[in-house]
Amino acid sequence: MKIDKRNNYILLAENFYLNGNKENAIKFYKKALFYDGPEEDTLIIMSNIAAIYGELEKFEEALGMYNRIIDFDSQNYEVYFNMALIEEQRSNIDVALSFYDKVVEINPTFGKAYYNIATIYDNLGDREKAIEFFYKVLVYCPKDYISYNNIGSIYEEMGEYDLAYSMIKKSIAINPQFYKSLFNMGVVYKRLNNHEKSLEYYNKAKEYNPKYHYIYLNMSAIYIEDKEYLKSIEILTEGINNNPEAHDLYYNRACSYALLVNEDLAIKDIRKALILNPSLIKWVIKDKDFYCLYDNEEFNSIVNQYS
Repeated sequence: MKIDKRNNYILLAENFYLNGNKENAIKFYKKALFYDGPEEDTLIIMSNIAAIYGELEKFEEALGMYNRIIDFDSQNYEVYFNMALIEEQRSNIDVALSFYDKVVEINPTFGKAYYNIATIYDNLGDREKAIEFFYKVLVYCPKDYISYNNIGSIYEEMGEYDLAYSMIKKSIAINPQFYKSLFNMGVVYKRLNNHEKSLEYYNKAKEYNPKYHYIYLNMSAIYIEDKEYLKSIEILTEGINNNPEAHDLYYNRACSYALLVNEDLAIKDIRKALILNPSLIKWVIKDKDFYCLYDNEEFNSIVNQYS
């Protein structure tokens, strides 16, 4: 009986990988490469090795293996895409962009590459470029509700509220349950000074992702602006129950308590917020919402402790 050693080593590698032993998975995939087989299978083995190296954050080894694949198949756009992802992880942004450019040169319809390029430009603060590439995503992926949302979010940052509304509305039409679009619609309505609609969309976002603490933060800001401090405390308490490590929720609740001249609870929340994020002291010192605490000994002691 003929023993297929290559296939046996592949099976061993797969079992080691599934059992969490990635080093041995690589070892046996490499053993499999010593035996002849179809080129397509060889490229799959090499891709698996590269992917595991990436998971282990052995980026040089991963890139080396991807380069070996390119020696076999120079038009493999997925390999260039994976190399771009690695370079992003290594903060080599210019190199990552060059690989993404190679991806779309080989396959101009590969929307994920345009999306990642757009995200890089967005993170770099180049909003025009980010919008340009998010729109390219939509050419090839017209139902990409995340890209619609991202374009809308950038327009909102630019003060283009009508354009922001239009893009976010399209995102919600495609996926009415995507919390980020619902949240961003709340942001846009707040910019348009429509507090009622803003709160409506924040509440919808909260239904789909109660762990997204910015929802509670933004809702509390509206309630504080409208001097509805008890409602602010209520929504912040709900947010803290869902996000007990969110320092800014304790901070805003402290503001609300202080505005109601509830000094003890305000100081309790200030302490908690500063434990979670000591750098907040610079805001505590100059925040006029804490005016009622200026003569409070415990408050001044906290300020001295963290200053």
